[in-house]
Amino acid sequence: MAFLEFEFDSKTLKRMAKFSAIIPYEQFEPPYPTLYLLHGLGGNSSRWLHYTNVRYLAESQGVAVILPSGENSFYLDIPVEDGCLGDFGAYVGDELVQVSRELLPLSRERQDTWISGMSMGGYGAYRNGLKYCDNFGKAAIFAGAVHFYEYSRDWVRTKGNTRGELKNFEDLDVTEKTDRNPRYLIGQIQNRNQKDAINHFPEFYIACGTEDPLLGANEALAKALGDAGAAVTFRPGAGGHTFAFCNDNLPSVFSWLNPQTKARA
Repeated sequence: MAFLEFEFDSKTLKRMAKFSAIIPYEQFEPPYPTLYLLHGLGGNSSRWLHYTNVRYLAESQGVAVILPSGENSFYLDIPVEDGCLGDFGAYVGDELVQVSRELLPLSRERQDTWISGMSMGGYGAYRNGLKYCDNFGKAAIFAGAVHFYEYSRDWVRTKGNTRGELKNFEDLDVTEKTDRNPRYLIGQIQNRNQKDAINHFPEFYIACGTEDPLLGANEALAKALGDAGAAVTFRPGAGGHTFAFCNDNLPSVFSWLNPQTKARA
């Protein structure tokens, strides 16, 4: 297994951007199925390496893992018109996919390209998995922070705004009808499916702890996805909003991803 770090001039972020990569080259033949793994609010990509067994799972099952930094953006386009902050959604949803494929021996097939994340990263995986559904065949969510449009405005303001992240979403009554709201994107894909007679939804695996305050939001969004025609696996389980819950569920997620990587002779 190789652990690599990259830096490149991101056109969408308008600055130099860094990402890390886990490549299982010793035991498996390229091209590698690839998981783009997003961190949560207040963290960075190294949290997945320090608090979970993702390196072991990637190495043992032949999956490349790309670990970007999303700062505290919620993997959204930052709402500054013509500003220099950039578009974190287009970054993780499209540009990083294309750049990492140029730099590494990754599969270019949608069915081998997946997105996942915890909390803020879970929201990013919902939103960008849907918005960039032509890039991702599967999306795995750990306790996605999707409460902004699923819970009451009062709950969001008093309990769901831990670091000022509500400002990323601007006026919820307005942005509820934009691609900041996963339900809006679900409706967009439904319309596209009817027009094309093809199911463009990624498959979803949604896990959330039964002691997690975001359980109801994830359960509601899982139902909305299923009702719209997406294939959804919803897995509530014991635990709270912690990396321990993620680590306990990572093996099941890797089994669900079902990587078809050829072992080296």
